[in-house]
Amino acid sequence: MGSSNGVQGLQAFILGLLIGLSSFSQCTSTLLDTNALLLVNASQGSTKKMPDNLFGVSFEEINNAGAGGLWAELVSNRGFEAGGLHTPSLIEPWSIIGDYSLVRIATDFSSCFNRNPVALRMEVLCDSNACPAGGVGVYNPGYWGMNIEQAKTYKLVLYIRSLDSINLTVSLTDSTGAQTLAASNIIATHVSNWTKVEIALKANATNHNSRLELKTNRKGIIWFDQVSLMPMDTYKGHGFRNDLFKMVANLKPGFIRFPGGSFAEGKSLISAYWWKDTVGPWEERPGHMNDVWAYWTDDGLGYFEFLQLAEDLDASPIWVFNSGFSQEQAVNPSNIKPLDVLDGIEFARGDPDSTWGSLRADMGHTEPFRLNHVAIGNQDCWRQDYRENYLKFYAAIKKAYPDIKVISNCDGSNTQLDHPAELYDYHLYANANTMFSMARKFDLTPRIGPKAFVSEYAVTWDDARYGNLLAALAGAGFLIGIEKNCDIVDMASNAPLFLNANTPDLWNTIYWMQHFFSMSNGATLLDSTLQTNSSNSLMASTIWFQNPIDKKKYLRVKVVNYGSNKVNLKIAFEGLDDHGLIDYSKSSKTVLSSTNVKDENSFQNPTKVSPVKSLLKKRKNDLSVDYIAGHYARELASYHKLLRIPVYVKLKAYQKVRNLETKIITKCCDMVWHEIPNRNKRKQIDSLVEPLSKPIPHDIQHTRETAKVDSGQMVDTMVGPCICRNISD
Repeated sequence: MGSSNGVQGLQAFILGLLIGLSSFSQCTSTLLDTNALLLVNASQGSTKKMPDNLFGVSFEEINNAGAGGLWAELVSNRGFEAGGLHTPSLIEPWSIIGDYSLVRIATDFSSCFNRNPVALRMEVLCDSNACPAGGVGVYNPGYWGMNIEQAKTYKLVLYIRSLDSINLTVSLTDSTGAQTLAASNIIATHVSNWTKVEIALKANATNHNSRLELKTNRKGIIWFDQVSLMPMDTYKGHGFRNDLFKMVANLKPGFIRFPGGSFAEGKSLISAYWWKDTVGPWEERPGHMNDVWAYWTDDGLGYFEFLQLAEDLDASPIWVFNSGFSQEQAVNPSNIKPLDVLDGIEFARGDPDSTWGSLRADMGHTEPFRLNHVAIGNQDCWRQDYRENYLKFYAAIKKAYPDIKVISNCDGSNTQLDHPAELYDYHLYANANTMFSMARKFDLTPRIGPKAFVSEYAVTWDDARYGNLLAALAGAGFLIGIEKNCDIVDMASNAPLFLNANTPDLWNTIYWMQHFFSMSNGATLLDSTLQTNSSNSLMASTIWFQNPIDKKKYLRVKVVNYGSNKVNLKIAFEGLDDHGLIDYSKSSKTVLSSTNVKDENSFQNPTKVSPVKSLLKKRKNDLSVDYIAGHYARELASYHKLLRIPVYVKLKAYQKVRNLETKIITKCCDMVWHEIPNRNKRKQIDSLVEPLSKPIPHDIQHTRETAKVDSGQMVDTMVGPCICRNISD
């Protein structure tokens, strides 16, 4: 249960509205001119402490989320390994510059790296007299074109070898090679052994569809390997794209689950995610074919980088490791050995002088990472041998690391698990109506045994498209249900985290929806009850939280209208005297809405559906403050008429107030709240009060919050602070 001990008052009230103005047939129908009352009970005995890591993100190497996305490497297939180990092999997306009669390229096994033996051999058949102007060579367009920005510097690293002297031009150009954005020359005479070359390229212009070129007009043979190009302004130099990292960070995720998903399984076991192949120097990582999602990954974003990403986000890492199954293959349980997993935990948490902890230290992170959760497999509960495999891993992990929380793939929301676990994994992919209705999924879940980890949820197919408003509304309703069941649901995350330019990017409507829940981690959930004749289409929750920046307390109300009509919503608060007065001058309303629930954002119109924030003003239709004499009423229709006496009352007068048998509700800072039995008593109190700077209201204050909640909208409203004044005898 939450506590308000030490609360110095609420800084502001935040109202969040998710609304979709549409007659879309799949939305739950509502009545015209619907009225609704949200009663919020803020008293201490009705609150719940929400888990510190309730909402986070689930990262999977899908949609080029890492390779070509968050991981800032611009070269695709940098080690020429994507074509496999049968040489000569395909080298896509590399291609030649010049006529095939002038330059020949092929892969061979000449690399100096044992775990990735393939290199590219380029034979130039022309010399300076016969080669075309600028020379011949190869180019790499990256992932659908490299994004090169003016004045930015890019670090090029490549390994070269030649029996002859070389004169090589490296450049960044537009997609045709006609415009040069940056260039440098490599002139060398002693490169018969593999030589590492590093060059800084500063762009003189911006082009979002660029390529890297390696050209020469000197006859001979040059070998290339491990060609890398990265911007030099990655987040903290850790290799993450600044723009995408900041967008994830703005969600304030409590955890990050990695590396998947199906990516952890692979379609075949050889293509599963094996963490040891993803650590150490990037040049020595073999990479692997992501056969589930059909593209190559160099594994520059490896196990170490995922742990670093979690630390940079101040999020708890959740490692999903392979449990002995791919989508099409399985390891015989007799061959299951947990040693690889224990080594992985040692890499993350071991002392720097331990076997695997020393490798982590060599990679630049002497201190252990805070890995406290691991998941045994992904969606494998239906496998015949999953339980046997699971128990082997569980026993080994608990023996070596008893504090680690282990996550089972088996759903424990309806029936008790037949094996030990701290959490169980729950995935939900559904149409919008089903997603919204699942807000009550955990209402009847037994409050004993392991807690739920909703590691993947998403609205799918036509209801979602690339993240439209309808999907956001349905997802928001589901998350409000998660908040209300935070005593049995420990964590939840949307999936997938990223799409790419060929299936639009992160700042879609789902992203903005998650912002409404960004302060829920570790917050206090207040009991809230909706009275409405559209109960199937309206969802709401209320939290109060401490802002980590200004350390003030805020009250946040989120309301989702999944119906097709407007709702006149009134919000009434009970027990706010436990927390202090609200400063409405600092309160705000944020609305996520559009003219059609199928609206979504795109690169062409990135703000078509985006939150609109405004101050919550004291207007008749938004905030009504009435002074009504008489009895303190508890009926909902009365909206809790309260008397507020700011501490214009000196301490002696305060004691006399008690003698008048006025019930003291609480004292916030120097603010005293009373229930006044009748007007005559009120007049007696007035005679004892000494005003400090302005007259005290002569009647009981009656406060209510009224907001229009349009169809398919979510509102987020902030309420604020206890006005503290010093008092003395």
